[in-house]
Amino acid sequence: MSEKINIADLPDFDMAEELNGDEDIAIYLTSVLEENDPSELTHALGVIARARGMTEVAKASGLTREALYKALRPNSQPRFDTIARVCAALGVKLVAQSRRTTQSLPSGSCERL
Repeated sequence: MSEKINIADLPDFDMAEELNGDEDIAIYLTSVLEENDPSELTHALGVIARARGMTEVAKASGLTREALYKALRPNSQPRFDTIARVCAALGVKLVAQSRRTTQSLPSGSCERL
């Protein structure tokens, strides 16, 4: 019979500790964006900011450290310009991509979604 593990004895998982470089951050942010959940995007930007250092990200974004924490806290609804400033400070960009592949459109068509 296997030994029972008490959940309280397990170490806490912190995604910020797993983001070891630009590629990890890009993969993480891309997967969050694919979920299409604004609150998860805000949370992910907060995790990435912690991984990079909140003070440095705050300075680079032109926000105070307190304002950055407030903007990226759970259930916050930051303005787009705040998201854009944080992304720029983190060195990432949000990219729009068609949900359709060009192969699925008839040749020569320029259909809008």
